Amino acid sequence: QVQLVESGGGLVQAGDSLRLSCAASGFTFSAYAMGWFRQAPGKERKFVAALNSNGDAIYYGDSVNGRFTISRDNAKNTVYLQMRSLKPEDTAVYYCGRKIDSSTSHYVSSSYIQWGQGTQVTVSS
Repeated sequence: QVQLVESGGGLVQAGDSLRLSCAASGFTFSAYAMGWFRQAPGKERKFVAALNSNGDAIYYGDSVNGRFTISRDNAKNTVYLQMRSLKPEDTAVYYCGRKIDSSTSHYVSSSYIQWGQGTQVTVSS
């Protein structure tokens, strides 16, 4: 059974940092690209960051580039999102996803076939 379980969200102040984790099971984690998306209330799910199966190709959304860092540990079947200099506009539910295959775009949610339940990140001003 494929599972993605996000953790690490919380309530922080602007300027703080958080580290999200996504623990994967039920598939060969090291064979798949992974991504993080976020969804604010009433808005569509938006791309945050992604990386390929071995972590040497990394992609960021414009709004987080330079503040967030995505990484993975294939030995632990886990993908991380280190978030720094958080802003109130970063407030959202953050989801990790398993990408379908290497031929699809990293930037669109339809390229991902599995999602976790999400973890809430709230940044107060």
